[in-house]
Amino acid sequence: MRLDDLPGSDNVEDRRGEGGGGWGGGYGMPVGGGLGIGTIIVLGLVGWALGIDPRLLIGGADVLTRGGGSSYQQPYEQPSQGPIRTTRPKTGMPSDQTGQLVSKVLGSTEAVWTNIFGKSGRTYPKPILVIFSGATRSACGTAQSAMGPFYCPNDKKIYLDTSFFRDLERRFRGCEGNACQFSHAYVIAHEVGHHVQDVLGILPKAQQMQRGLGRGEANHVQVQVELQADCLAGVWANHSQERWKFLEPGDVQAALKTASAIGDDRLQRQSQGYVVPDAFTHGSSEQRMRWFNTGLKSGTISACNTFNAAQL
Repeated sequence: MRLDDLPGSDNVEDRRGEGGGGWGGGYGMPVGGGLGIGTIIVLGLVGWALGIDPRLLIGGADVLTRGGGSSYQQPYEQPSQGPIRTTRPKTGMPSDQTGQLVSKVLGSTEAVWTNIFGKSGRTYPKPILVIFSGATRSACGTAQSAMGPFYCPNDKKIYLDTSFFRDLERRFRGCEGNACQFSHAYVIAHEVGHHVQDVLGILPKAQQMQRGLGRGEANHVQVQVELQADCLAGVWANHSQERWKFLEPGDVQAALKTASAIGDDRLQRQSQGYVVPDAFTHGSSEQRMRWFNTGLKSGTISACNTFNAAQL
């Protein structure tokens, strides 16, 4: 992946110097009846794929699934067992290698989505991407490294502990060598995809659909949301390649390997030895690869309608 020609973004908020503290109580997700996200957190197999409760991702909602239902609150609030020590965050273009990658990828998403929105007469509001280490505050509650990257619709910010990139390479084995850069870019583009969904009104509609549904049905809606974000990441890659020719041999294969490595079925099989499809919240390895490829080949938002797809 060639970064030189990609535009940098000043919308990166660097909180990596904040230091420790934070909430240590866990989400209180019920364990049993199949693998839940809380279980995966406990087991340590947490990442961007299953590292955040679906309601937090799409609505900043309360994490209550007792009795098969869901309860939502905005903004989401978590109990705190101590303050997070903070310094004044630095917003701009980081100078370190990881920060530069984040800035360049975010900048390219801004250019791509500004252009796509502009063609339909709309303005694309650029999100802030917060990079942090350990834990930090968000309008959806406390962000922790164990949660993996996520988008908070309450403050329109993306939260990323960059140690996730190391986990992606070592724990999940989602990429190797230089090709990891594009895998990292795919992760960022997926979270930007959630912001695009939010701007288009898809996330609020998905949240509304989930109200009153049983856990399995609500999870199915969440899978549709996540696979669409994968597809939108592919749309970004399509337009970025057309504009900057930034891809190198092996990059797309690395992104597909990452999508496969963090599919729900693979993570469940690794953690408990069997697969529970009703507990999926992000989609299987095959689904994630296929929908990213759909966006990559088509380059259109219309091709990413997972809610009306004959095959999810």
